[in-house]
Amino acid sequence: MNDERAAWRELRGRAVAGRAAALEADRAAEATRAADLLTDFVHRAAERGLSPAPLTARSFDGRATYRTRLRGWYLKANRSVAVGEDSRYYVLSVPASLRARFRGAELTPSPPRLVVGAGGGDGETMPLAQLLARRLDAGVTWP
Repeated sequence: MNDERAAWRELRGRAVAGRAAALEADRAAEATRAADLLTDFVHRAAERGLSPAPLTARSFDGRATYRTRLRGWYLKANRSVAVGEDSRYYVLSVPASLRARFRGAELTPSPPRLVVGAGGGDGETMPLAQLLARRLDAGVTWP
């Protein structure tokens, strides 16, 4: 009986590890495709004369706004996500910080997804390609 349980645990462990590896490979492939979309967007924005603007970040509670060292293009009207002029994807939410008030917020790029907001639970999901196209079509009159 113990041999059967040990064999079952080992089999289950292999299945879980295999599923985790497949999920990680899928995420990496998705990030690569999304990064290609972002790179293409930056080139097309330059062709259309859309200059990158200074990006700001908001505190998680939404009460404070912080400057950053980044320049790029906001992708949503609420300025929660952006693509930097370095073709990387940024989520513009940070913890509230007195230091950031004076020195600015430090942002690190996030792995891009093909569907912005996926897994967030707030119901505001949109394909990245659609957001990028919408931003390009808006031109310099972006909100």
